[in-house]
Amino acid sequence: MLEHAPTHDQLGLTPQLRTAIDRIAGVVGSWCPSISPDGRQIAYVTDRSGLPRLEVAHLDTAGECADRTPRQVSLPDQEVISVAWSPDGQWLAYLVSPRGFIRAELHAIRPDGTDHRALAGLADLETAFAGTWTSLPHTYAFSLADGRSPDADVCFVDVQTGAVRRVATGGFLLVTGVSPDATRVLARRGPRGRRHLVLADVPPIADAPLTPPRRLLEADFPVEGTDVAEDGRFSADGGTVYLRVGAGREHPALGAVDLDPDGRPGRLRILAQRDDSDLDAYAVLDRGARAMLVWNLSGHSAIEMRDLHTGAGHRVDIGQRVMPGWSVLPDGHSGILELTEPVAPRSVYHVDLVDHPDDAPPAASRITGLPVPRIPAAELCVPERVTFAADDGVRLRGLLYRPAGEPPWPTVILLHGGPEAEERPAFSILIQSLIAAGFAVFAPNVRGSTGYGASFTALDDLDRRESSFADVKAAVDYLLGRGLAAPGHIGVHGWSYGGYLAMVAVTRFGELFASGSSHAGMSDLRTFFRHTEPWMAAASVTEYGDPITDAQLLADLSPLVGFADLRVPTMFVHGESDTNVPVIESVQAAAALTDAGVPTRLMLLPGEGHTIVGREGRIASTEAIVDWHLRWAAR
Repeated sequence: MLEHAPTHDQLGLTPQLRTAIDRIAGVVGSWCPSISPDGRQIAYVTDRSGLPRLEVAHLDTAGECADRTPRQVSLPDQEVISVAWSPDGQWLAYLVSPRGFIRAELHAIRPDGTDHRALAGLADLETAFAGTWTSLPHTYAFSLADGRSPDADVCFVDVQTGAVRRVATGGFLLVTGVSPDATRVLARRGPRGRRHLVLADVPPIADAPLTPPRRLLEADFPVEGTDVAEDGRFSADGGTVYLRVGAGREHPALGAVDLDPDGRPGRLRILAQRDDSDLDAYAVLDRGARAMLVWNLSGHSAIEMRDLHTGAGHRVDIGQRVMPGWSVLPDGHSGILELTEPVAPRSVYHVDLVDHPDDAPPAASRITGLPVPRIPAAELCVPERVTFAADDGVRLRGLLYRPAGEPPWPTVILLHGGPEAEERPAFSILIQSLIAAGFAVFAPNVRGSTGYGASFTALDDLDRRESSFADVKAAVDYLLGRGLAAPGHIGVHGWSYGGYLAMVAVTRFGELFASGSSHAGMSDLRTFFRHTEPWMAAASVTEYGDPITDAQLLADLSPLVGFADLRVPTMFVHGESDTNVPVIESVQAAAALTDAGVPTRLMLLPGEGHTIVGREGRIASTEAIVDWHLRWAAR
């Protein structure tokens, strides 16, 4: 761990606070569940060892873990990202992040931990992206970027022989579905805010010419950008494509497109939609008769089981939680869910999906025997939702976490990444650690955030980004105006894009902030485009601007340009292996503040990437960030 910091008075963490932070930041979770085809085993990722590893456990007839100690099946040195069980039950395909890189590798292994295979993403600069198993024997479909161009191809790999063949090319193609006969693939293509689905024919033999992929919804939406769609999947007979689609709506809905025998798409049909919430995810069950729909309802996940023929349905009780991942059991009557809430990290739960008309259905229950967090909920804080107005009248929302005692409190404004993301009521190590230190935390969803409609998400694109900067000031004004925070005792922190926004805030509104911190933030959009992965740069031009044609705009939007006048003590945390937002972004920012005589600190974490996943790194970085704001905003 490399750190640079000027000499100045240090408040330091008390032993009691350090113990509390260590418990919070070191908490164990489990996520990315994948059920075996027979429903008797579950594969999942957990950090109980200190790093994310792949484990397999047996389930009893009630859906509970039947193992005294589930077995780790990934190799000892592998940092696992995700996992998917093969249809024949014989293989697990999983992604590995070598040394924290975003450049993931694709591996396969037997469920008992034998017969390991390294399959793709192994060459220098290559990145493998998770896909889906196909109907071909032991064949997995995935996307592969060579790291030298902005493109990614769809590939099939035979996990037994290791043979990889390219089946579709033409831009950055992220495979989302393969037809039941493995003759067609669906892939997502396009930059941020312009993503659409394409359909490609799989060549019948290896090395056959590839046909260009065609837009799935081109006939319905001739204007580029109005067919925004993701998560395409084929029906059981291959004659229909289901998709999560914007289709000119404010909120994504579930749609369907029928294909003729030659694969030509028909008109889009909307099967399920809501005017008040996004469709986050879905599963089509019973050969298209019904669907599990996951809606983003005011930040919480709401599960609806709907009959796609009649429209009838029922809600499934998962409490006030957020559901990042799930796997439906083969019978479609129950599911294994990854759930989180402010007082609990990601954990794996079992839930009954069947309607119970005569009595209330059972709520989701954590699967016993799997990793369990050891922090009592009473020691953690649940936020309240608040609504406030931007300077131009735009309605903004956020989550306010109140510590013990009466206001005003020392406060940290916490800014999420993305920017196409949303601060939702999920478990946050940093938020709960700041609460333990006596801070209030306000997490606003500034314009550009998702969850509030497509128009709101687009309000910060390109030259409109300036307006989102003012939303951070509006958040501070809201707190001060209601006596919740005291002038001179407000800090700001953010991760990824939020780190960039935190740097913007201390540069443009320095009089409002006593402290700042950035984790993996972009300090200069020009150097970000120069050093990030080529496919990441290509996907970001619609969000920030083109590094060639919009060079002046990128300079105007870069906080590093204003660092000569910055006076707010600001620290930087970055994983040394980050190739999404390369580490130079924090290094050059800390150097500029040092040259300007501003108190700063640079913490570089070896073996960590864009997110900090190792327990040791999580604890060290959280302690450092909390200590920094205690030093400058709480004294």
